Amino acid sequence: MIDFDVRIIRDGHLQTLRLQALDVAQARQQLQADGAQVISLKARRPLKLPSRRSTFALGLFIQELVVLLDAGLVLVEAVETLRDKAPAGINRQVMSDLLASMYEGNSLSKAMLLKPQTFPSLLIATVASSEHSGQLAVALRRYHHFEAHLATVKKRVSGALMYPLVVLSVGALILLFLLFFVIPRFASVFDAVADLPATARFMVWWGALVDARGMELLLGLVLAIAALMLLLRSAGFKRRIAQLFWKIPSLGAQRTLFILARFYRTAGMLLMGGMPVVTAVELSGALLPVERQADLRQAMTDIQAGQPLSTALARHRLTTAVAERLLRVGEQSGELAAMCERIAQFHDEALERAIELFSKVFEPLLMLVVGGLIGLIVFMLYMPIFELAGSIQG
Repeated sequence: MIDFDVRIIRDGHLQTLRLQALDVAQARQQLQADGAQVISLKARRPLKLPSRRSTFALGLFIQELVVLLDAGLVLVEAVETLRDKAPAGINRQVMSDLLASMYEGNSLSKAMLLKPQTFPSLLIATVASSEHSGQLAVALRRYHHFEAHLATVKKRVSGALMYPLVVLSVGALILLFLLFFVIPRFASVFDAVADLPATARFMVWWGALVDARGMELLLGLVLAIAALMLLLRSAGFKRRIAQLFWKIPSLGAQRTLFILARFYRTAGMLLMGGMPVVTAVELSGALLPVERQADLRQAMTDIQAGQPLSTALARHRLTTAVAERLLRVGEQSGELAAMCERIAQFHDEALERAIELFSKVFEPLLMLVVGGLIGLIVFMLYMPIFELAGSIQG
């Protein structure tokens, strides 16, 4: 319910009051039913702390809907149950919209199609294919498992990158502390010395530069970091950086494994729901990156011309050696959906091994590099002292 501040004329008198209604139209209707003439009608906006825009809990909705369908409720009753238990907000609103469309005689997939910003096209296609076979609960469970597995893989990748980022951040802070605080103070020790070694001369030069232009250097560093952050928020810049990373053979190979695993798992899920091969491959191809869409279109042309799926995908670099052989087995045995799922599982296992190897090799190597940089600066700090001590003894 929304609170409204209202100014009305009733019985010839101007009155100010407050009332509650679902929306402006209902509030105006209530006032007019009481014989009042509405002068102004404003919704009260309570002071709230800034928060993220609420989103529909799609994963929870699917999970609970599967449980209710398995318990024997019909689809409309299941959605009504979830709607009734949901608090006021985006979740209740979305389910109310679904029910309103279903009350008009639309299927669940058509009701979802009216809210493309909430329901992914893959989910809509999965639901549509299962509505003909009467296996909606099975299809929804399969989709939920697919999304959960994809989230797990992404979490593993981000987790593998988190530790190196922390090490780099801490190492950068230590280096800045040494460069802007420690070295200038060490440099003051050698100001009065005439004959200095090269490392000491560099320290004296850097110390003088920090003393004279320290604020400018820090300001320039802050501006450079801010500019880098702005660039990283640019889609074009991120795309170019990603292209440079993917040109590294080992990284590019693992990216291909991830792309193909998601592609084949999606195709297998749609095929298990009874969708035709051409439609399933076309919908799964929507998950491919932009640069691989042309390969998919050419493969689809070959498939529609009558070529086997394994041949068409292999010709346009949408398989691996293992995937191509398993696809051929699936075509011969009639178990194409199961083979697509097995291909995805095989690629996922290879990707997990690569992530584990990355963690075991790259993290110690990164520690060694950061420690080496810090050690080099510390060496530069103390080496002039050792050289001066040696010259005095000589």
